[in-house]
Amino acid sequence: MTLTVTDLSIARGGIPVLEGLSLTLEAGHALVLRGPNGIGKTTLLRTIAGLQPPLGGTVSAPEESLVYAGHADGIKPTLTVGENLTFWAQAFGNHDTAPALDAYHLTPLAGRVAGALSAGQKRRLGLARLLVTGRAIWVLDEPTVSLDVSAVAMFVAVMRAHLKAGGIALIATHIDLGLPEAQVLDVASYRAKPLDMNDFDGAFL
Repeated sequence: MTLTVTDLSIARGGIPVLEGLSLTLEAGHALVLRGPNGIGKTTLLRTIAGLQPPLGGTVSAPEESLVYAGHADGIKPTLTVGENLTFWAQAFGNHDTAPALDAYHLTPLAGRVAGALSAGQKRRLGLARLLVTGRAIWVLDEPTVSLDVSAVAMFVAVMRAHLKAGGIALIATHIDLGLPEAQVLDVASYRAKPLDMNDFDGAFL
């Protein structure tokens, strides 16, 4: 299992933000992306996850191995916690949600309507979805938003188990996860060069 990104260039709203970025992650490894707000971390993750096309370069990973979790929790508020996980599990051909509920201490909340959860509980439920997908490569954008210290520890424990099982994780976060084994990449060094307006000479006439 390998995730390979080669000479990737990406854009947000048609404007290049990062260029020439390459990385390789093997099974059992995690990479934390750093960089100031607006640098392009979310755009990079969405491109790697296949949610938008790159300007150039390639992303290579085994078919159906990637799963993306962004800022939204991706839960249906009218369904219970258990029903939400069952929905996602069945969508990925899985029928066992108990390990995911246990990992994020959601078992006592399984019968509660998701819309009645706190922000932190909703986030834990959103992260629990990753465990029922069966996907090996997790692409995560600020996964610990709304989590308290104990819930961050749950996330780190889940992450370590995922890596130990041969999984891969690519994570954008501003906090120290307490995951020293993860590599760190500052994407600021891949900031795209400013557009030369001479390139557009006559384009708007």
